[in-house]
Amino acid sequence: MPEYPPRASFWAGYDGAPDILRAMPLVRYLVGAAALLAPLGGCTGLGGGSAKTGGEQPSSLFSLIAPPTPAQAAAWAVDPFDADKRYRGTLMLANAPWGGEPVYIRLYEQAVTDGVALVRAAGVRGLALHGRPEHVPVVMASLTDEDRLLRWEAARALQRLHNPAAVPGLLRLLEEENEPEAFVRAEAATALGQYADASVVEGLIAALTDRDLGVNLAAQDSLRTLTGQDFGFNVRGWLAWRKSTPDLFAGRSGFEFPVFSRGRRGLEWINPFAQIPNEIASAPVGMVDPLAPEAPENTVPAPPTDRNN
Repeated sequence: MPEYPPRASFWAGYDGAPDILRAMPLVRYLVGAAALLAPLGGCTGLGGGSAKTGGEQPSSLFSLIAPPTPAQAAAWAVDPFDADKRYRGTLMLANAPWGGEPVYIRLYEQAVTDGVALVRAAGVRGLALHGRPEHVPVVMASLTDEDRLLRWEAARALQRLHNPAAVPGLLRLLEEENEPEAFVRAEAATALGQYADASVVEGLIAALTDRDLGVNLAAQDSLRTLTGQDFGFNVRGWLAWRKSTPDLFAGRSGFEFPVFSRGRRGLEWINPFAQIPNEIASAPVGMVDPLAPEAPENTVPAPPTDRNN
């Protein structure tokens, strides 16, 4: 896990400081928006944070352990002096059910240009959860970042956002000479499973020879999704089928991005109101279901019928 720069030398390597300082009106807007949206979340705080900060005195024992309020998270997300707060605040907003409001989308777009890798990763996470296909080029910029966790976060984000512009970057990431981390290559192989393109099939077949089993398995799974075929790790079998098949995607099935899922933990077993933060599998944003029937062209809608006759 990358470390944050010392507080004394923080400004030296932070190129985005002037932009944040010039955006102080946005800070007030974010805090106000979070305060208004907080009741919509059905709670007084956000999960994953720490206790109250600042000079406020706790009014109860609960306030000592309560997570930050949405207003606090919004203020943290744009704190120009504390990278840790920017990271945590941005991540809390991204994980909130109302984190897709336009004002927060702009915050994620700003976060991906931050001078600290973890803050950029939080911004990428926000775009992954609430972004649109046009955000794919923004996310792709992180595929070549020096920080390996940020590259991993970007590859996972591209599993949730559908835009063919991502294909060249993902194919590049799939090659071991371009991406040294196997867990990043595996996420790229999974993301490619949504693109019915011959170059994708060829790249995934090549990934079956990767030295890492996780990459092999991810590539095999994406090939099954795209083609409906399963030759295992048999590269010769895949290549022979590729050369002899006119329609590579005749047996294609629907792609769904991997989701987070876990069972109950600790006190959640005795709390009937505990909400497990499990996600529902779904197709990427912007992707048309390949199995859905196409609408006929040049059709004239039928005239309305008179129910009285």
